[in-house]
Amino acid sequence: MKIRELLDTEEFRSRSNVTAAPDETVASAVSKLIEHNIGSLPVCDDKGHPLGIITERDIIRKSHNREAEIATMRVGYIMSKNLVIATMDDDVDYAINAMKQEKIRHIPLIDDDRVVGMISMRDLLGIQLERANYRIRLLDDYISGGLA
Repeated sequence: MKIRELLDTEEFRSRSNVTAAPDETVASAVSKLIEHNIGSLPVCDDKGHPLGIITERDIIRKSHNREAEIATMRVGYIMSKNLVIATMDDDVDYAINAMKQEKIRHIPLIDDDRVVGMISMRDLLGIQLERANYRIRLLDDYISGGLA
């Protein structure tokens, strides 16, 4: 399955594409994470081009013992700049393997050099589970004689 097909599903069509700017405060980014119940934000320039990613883990690690500064600390200071991405024509399996290899849980989705969404390991595991359940149903029907 291609990433493009995944984004066409109802679950992904209903999601909003939430991003952060590098000069935005970390406190503002935290508010977005909470409001949208997500674990990371792609960091983009004003044209939507990806610059990095900020995750809950980034915030915790880089702001530990600096709580007073979080209101003024900028996303650009905390974000991870080593960005792993997926394009619309990549296979879902590519995204899974990239996440496993890089030990990350979120990948920005890029189309025409702009961020169009995010995908998480949880999303991809859900897709794999649906695929496996579908195959099991087909095999069960075949074994029970339902399909000839």
